[in-house]
Amino acid sequence: MIRNVVGSVLALAGATAAVWSPFRAWYDGRHGRDYRIDELFTGVTDAKAEIIGSILLPFAFAALLTLIGVVLRSRVLVAVAGVVVLGFTVLWMVRVGQVEDGLSVGSDGQGLGDGVANALGGGLLLLIGALVMSGRTRRHATRVDRPRDWGHDDDRGHDEGYDRGHDQGYDRGDDQGYGRGHGGHEGPAGYDGRESGPPRSAPPPSSDVPWDPGRDENPPPPEHRA
Repeated sequence: MIRNVVGSVLALAGATAAVWSPFRAWYDGRHGRDYRIDELFTGVTDAKAEIIGSILLPFAFAALLTLIGVVLRSRVLVAVAGVVVLGFTVLWMVRVGQVEDGLSVGSDGQGLGDGVANALGGGLLLLIGALVMSGRTRRHATRVDRPRDWGHDDDRGHDEGYDRGHDQGYDRGDDQGYGRGHGGHEGPAGYDGRESGPPRSAPPPSSDVPWDPGRDENPPPPEHRA
């Protein structure tokens, strides 16, 4: 955040200096707004240019890029604005040097003026501002937790409780008490799965009851027959 603020201030200061530079003297007292933009590609002449078609145009475009870059926190746009300012300034210096057979700096207003210094300084401030800015921070995707399905969790908890509690209690308690031979478990030797103890026998018939041959397969002793 602090880097973006500092970088934005530097970029805006550089854009201001660049836009203000054509209104200052560039060479031999001649202002930058007097140089036509097409002369940078064809050759510098003594003809006076209109403001809309002067060297002010690329600098105004660079200032617009700077404003958009500061709003969007785009380091690329600010850097492009600095390159535009420096590029046109260097191109102007090359064209004027070809006409004047070199560039000179004088203290009496002759040679390079403070307008060129403003343009070069503005371009450098734009590049420095782009380097200082941290740019737009990327937002990390956050994991969105799914809403908890209470019904599903209750079923799972009930099933787990039943499986772990009831079944274990049944297997460990009831099976051991009932018998290991039941339910496929191996019982002790000689155990057939029925209750232990001697086999039950039918109670002895009473001597008072007459014997019915069709009622009981085991007839009573002869002395008890009626």
